Amino acid sequence: MNAVIDTSVIVVFSVFIMLVGFSFSRTGRNLKSFFAAGEAVPWFIGGLSLFMSFFSAGTFVAWGSIAYKYGWVAVTIQWTMCIGGLVTGLYLAPKWKATGNLTAAEFIRERLGDKVQKSYIYIFMLVSLLIKGSVLYSVARLVSSSLGFPLMPSTVVLGLFMIAYTAVGGLWAVMVTDILQFVILTAAVLIIIPLAFDAAGGVQQFLHFSPEGFFEVVNGEYTWGFMIAFALYHIFYIGGNWTFVQRYTSVDTPKSASKVAYLFAGLYIISPVLWMLPPMVYKTINPGLTGLDTENAYLMICQHVLPAGLMGLILTGMYFSTSASANTALNVVSAVFTNDIYKGTLNPNASDKKLMLVARVSSWFFGIGMIAIALVVPYIGGIVEFTLSIGAITGGPLLAPPIWALFSKRLTGKSTLYITLISLAANLVFKMILPFTSGFSLSRGEEMLVGVGLPFLMLALYEIYAAYKGTISNEYTELQQRKALRKAAPVEVSEEEAFEIRKQNRFGLNVISFSLAFIAVLLYVLCFFSGASAMLVGGIATVILFSSLIPLRAARKVKLH
Repeated sequence: MNAVIDTSVIVVFSVFIMLVGFSFSRTGRNLKSFFAAGEAVPWFIGGLSLFMSFFSAGTFVAWGSIAYKYGWVAVTIQWTMCIGGLVTGLYLAPKWKATGNLTAAEFIRERLGDKVQKSYIYIFMLVSLLIKGSVLYSVARLVSSSLGFPLMPSTVVLGLFMIAYTAVGGLWAVMVTDILQFVILTAAVLIIIPLAFDAAGGVQQFLHFSPEGFFEVVNGEYTWGFMIAFALYHIFYIGGNWTFVQRYTSVDTPKSASKVAYLFAGLYIISPVLWMLPPMVYKTINPGLTGLDTENAYLMICQHVLPAGLMGLILTGMYFSTSASANTALNVVSAVFTNDIYKGTLNPNASDKKLMLVARVSSWFFGIGMIAIALVVPYIGGIVEFTLSIGAITGGPLLAPPIWALFSKRLTGKSTLYITLISLAANLVFKMILPFTSGFSLSRGEEMLVGVGLPFLMLALYEIYAAYKGTISNEYTELQQRKALRKAAPVEVSEEEAFEIRKQNRFGLNVISFSLAFIAVLLYVLCFFSGASAMLVGGIATVILFSSLIPLRAARKVKLH
């Protein structure tokens, strides 16, 4: 690894990404364009953006650590995300789009009432900051370890960079970044895999010296019970997380919303195999990593095999993929605060200019909270323990009731609050209290199963009880009345607004095309420093260059008049 070349690549590409973000600073005219991209995002861009928003450096740090220790089970874990995407595409994504709401919080207010919405908003904001703080920690750890910078300053600087990008550009800026990171990380992994096998002595050598059970689909504490529970969790998470709901509501039709989720599911069949092979191969090269050092397995294989410049490229890709994930969360948290708290409660008559100011300021406020969380992750057991614990405690209680409300006409706001609070309390007792007071603790699979199973069981029991009583929720009846009124008097989009939406979307596609061409040129330059890998790097650069024609042709199909 040549530190000067790698650092130069990081600086050049980081500046380029910031310029991309700033290029969108004048395209967000109002809340709908800033947070939902005018509800006219092409489905394939929404799908890739959903994929990259779900993905972060934590994929390499957390799942890479499991791949190094246990092997193929890390792939199995991520295939549960494919199941979640398929179920979402079939049933949940089109339902979200059909609600006509800008955010999940807006749907919760209309369907379950103001009290439920406000309770959910505060919990959601806290959970989002916890989760995205953990992924910021992941990328800060990667960057600090590889470039020799101290962890705490790295965390702060990288976090501030993320916030600035989101606060300036809105959803289109975030989605363009998502696409670029997808291309960069795919290119980097395709380069790493053959070089890793070569360093290990070939595929046969890797298969021969792998530990016993390394290719079992379940292994260690990651049992079939855990996989079933994790698949259920991901149905709730992919189908109900407010961050991802924004991807389903920002396309034009329910059918397009389904395509967004299907593309995500398809990518999660192939990508886990490609991502997890490098740390698995590294196990045969250096089998001695233990404890939290296993979180660096992916970084170490990259340092071991990548030529000069490409290490900087993959670090930048990991950082911006994490940035994309955190940016999306900041964008949605800011949207919820601006649309549902500030506009909905504090200042209903605020102008678009005032709302845009609040949106950008709130992005900074929540981003600083995310940085604070990232700084404490090392002191509470590392990224794997932190991520899985947050998911087990909060996933089912927060995500299952709103999804249930998409289909149920009997669920009430009051019952939703009870189910959420009871299941949250039960999960906290099993995870945080009993292990310290009585020594009793659940296995990883049992913990996840209780986390997602308890709220699901309570919702089903309430549905049966309400059906037996023959009751229909008052909130549901009121929602149907509001929908009827909206249908009778639809809000017409002015010609000027329609023109601006088309202009924004055409601009976004052109930026994606230019950015892909820029990545290809950067890879061509790195060929001069890649030695024996130059042909491989050049071939991938050529594929990316031709790929830049796809969004360029799509942009030309967007008619402004």
